[in-house]
Amino acid sequence: MYKGKKILAIIPARGGSKRLPRKNILDLAGKPLMAWSIEAAKGSKYIDRVILSSDDEEIIKVAKEWGCDVPFTRPKELAQDTTRSINVVTHAIKALTESYNDVILLQPTSPLRTSEDIDSAIEQFYAKDASSLIGVCEVEHSPLWSNTLDESMSMDNFLDDKYNNARSQDLPTYYRINGAFYMSRVESVIKNETFFVKKDIYGFLMSQEHSVDIDTKLDFIIAEAVLKQDS
Repeated sequence: MYKGKKILAIIPARGGSKRLPRKNILDLAGKPLMAWSIEAAKGSKYIDRVILSSDDEEIIKVAKEWGCDVPFTRPKELAQDTTRSINVVTHAIKALTESYNDVILLQPTSPLRTSEDIDSAIEQFYAKDASSLIGVCEVEHSPLWSNTLDESMSMDNFLDDKYNNARSQDLPTYYRINGAFYMSRVESVIKNETFFVKKDIYGFLMSQEHSVDIDTKLDFIIAEAVLKQDS
């Protein structure tokens, strides 16, 4: 709880990952991948309840072993490749008997996000009186040095002339959504069915290291290397 506001954290973990099968329970530096998010959420000073939303019995079993509350089994129709995260969040909110003021989505694919990151984000959410707060980090490579290529692979007019000979440190700073933290008011999520509201939405800046998002085997290797280095 933060100044009288009850906060719910939801960790979504379906069983049907395609690019990295069973990734949510793969061993990462000695723990199942999703255990890192469970522990970070449970270590928060402000989160009142941490729940898992999953359709998979094995994932549910592992989550319970790591102390996560699993109040329901997610319906199969909300565990498809095309299912939007926001639908998982709204389902979870409506499935609970208790009411909460604010909700946080913590994707298990961000294992380097810490309890301190979470608490700092929560504090910023309330300090700004935000409707939504989204985790971001600096991009690793400037999009100003990127473009599309057709089959000819021609790079005619690939870059804007003013960036052709620019040094990377002289380019404007860009940020990307890192997938590690989404927070919004429960009433806003239910009404708008998105974290990306039109106003009073802010970014919460996180380090690139804590923003590793696991989609592929390479991402997994990078996260494990960082965790082993920090241990």
